[in-house]
Amino acid sequence: MISDPLEDPLYYLKNFQHVLDWIASRYSDVLSTEEQQFIAGFALLPNASRALWVRMVMRKGQHFRASKLAYPEIGDPCQAAAPLIALGWVDDQAPLALTDLFDVLTKPEIHARFGAHLTRPKGKKTDWLEDLAGDFPHMQSLCAWHPTLQEPLYSLGNRALGDRLRLMFFGNLSQGWSDLVLADLGLFTYEKVDISPESRALRCRADIDGYLHLYACREQFESAGDVNAVLPAVLDYVADNPWLQRRRARLLFQFGQHHERAGELARALEVYQHCGHPEGRLRMIRVLELLEQYPQAMTLADAAQGAPFNDAEHQQLQRMLPRLRRKLGMPALVRTKPRPPERLDLSLERIEATSVEFRVVAHLHTPHEPVHYVENTLINGLFGLLCWPAIFAPLPGAFFHPYQSGPADLLEQDFYLRRAALFEACLAQLDNGQYLKTVRDVYSAKFGVQSPFVAWNYLSEALLEDALTCLPPAHLKVWFLRLLQDIKANRSGMPDLIQFCPAQKTYRMIEVKGPGDRLQDNQLRWLDLCEQHQMPVTVCYVQWQEPGT
Repeated sequence: MISDPLEDPLYYLKNFQHVLDWIASRYSDVLSTEEQQFIAGFALLPNASRALWVRMVMRKGQHFRASKLAYPEIGDPCQAAAPLIALGWVDDQAPLALTDLFDVLTKPEIHARFGAHLTRPKGKKTDWLEDLAGDFPHMQSLCAWHPTLQEPLYSLGNRALGDRLRLMFFGNLSQGWSDLVLADLGLFTYEKVDISPESRALRCRADIDGYLHLYACREQFESAGDVNAVLPAVLDYVADNPWLQRRRARLLFQFGQHHERAGELARALEVYQHCGHPEGRLRMIRVLELLEQYPQAMTLADAAQGAPFNDAEHQQLQRMLPRLRRKLGMPALVRTKPRPPERLDLSLERIEATSVEFRVVAHLHTPHEPVHYVENTLINGLFGLLCWPAIFAPLPGAFFHPYQSGPADLLEQDFYLRRAALFEACLAQLDNGQYLKTVRDVYSAKFGVQSPFVAWNYLSEALLEDALTCLPPAHLKVWFLRLLQDIKANRSGMPDLIQFCPAQKTYRMIEVKGPGDRLQDNQLRWLDLCEQHQMPVTVCYVQWQEPGT
């Protein structure tokens, strides 16, 4: 499937053809006439023409000068472009606006063409564009703009079709064709998962159109910042695909935050009420409070307290409820304050270009009690190694193509439930000691393979061995189960450092705080978990020594 770029200069073409074959076999029932004609017509083109189109679609922009399309394996770009022009896939006379023209011309070429019109001859290209925009509002071809420039310009006319094909293959538009190239070059290696022919990210044509609709709305909002221009189109969109419903919810939540930041509280409340996002309820409570609608805020907060979505929501409610009770004249609730974690105060010399965490590492590290900067990578990494079979299980709706670093539903609420038996089998090894062999074997067999949990650059073999020696399996199970409760929220916030005592088979985790720094919410939740289970954790507060002391 993957060609070696060192041996085959047309490796990218062969891989793109593989993508087309993949799409044709899995999406034949939903392909539009245009897409079907493209897939069939692409295979009939000369290799040079096919390679040129792929080179263009893999690059940014729409307009390409012939001199910028010089590839040895393609040869003469003008000859390769001719069949593409005949099909209408490439245009060699595309009308250009002045901004497009400035993108394809060099500064000397712009000066040669417009020098007589420039009020700032030594200015930047942006200055010149500003000077000329009012006098040259029309669109015309490159040869009409610059008659003395004897070089063809090729404009890709079907990039939107290329994006749809990319969406069908990857299941998203955040991945690009470069992912195939990086895999070919050996920079990325992906787990091999059995993907059934029926497995696909988008089930029907309505799903494809719905994804593109929401994507276009988000792009328009992010480029113009005008919520009102796109909000009705998102509110009116209805999907029976849960995945698209969640995308719609995230976009509406983003719109609600925009209104809230702008002080448009009533509008923000309206959007939050319709968004269905897990964090929307908290924002509704906060907005109701800001609107001084305290009874409504209290009713919603009480309901949330009875069934919080996750630990993060529960934590925020613990702050909101006392404040709302005061504003409603209700008696304060008696709460037991958690015991603060062990504290370590250090006064260290500040060294430029060295972070506070590594200053603490250097101060505490000894050959017999090594200290490692791990932050979130160690616990996540151990979890990823032990639970590798469950994470990469070929469940329906999890894997759609060979370039996934993890399952598509990783951050969904039912991720664990769908794999409960698989995860239980993995975690059961913590009870019988089998986990030690499993973790070492997976580390050896999968080293370098992309994973949503294992950061290979941070997980050395020495660190792994210290961890397996010093971390009790009972503590690992507590951490891993917490991860599975809410992967999105709980895979961050872990202490910065860990110190091992291999001789005693013990450890302590250390959260580092520099001057003026404070514990974040996700860190407080992890510290509270460690306190509940009597895990050794210390918060280290650092002050910098004054010069000369």
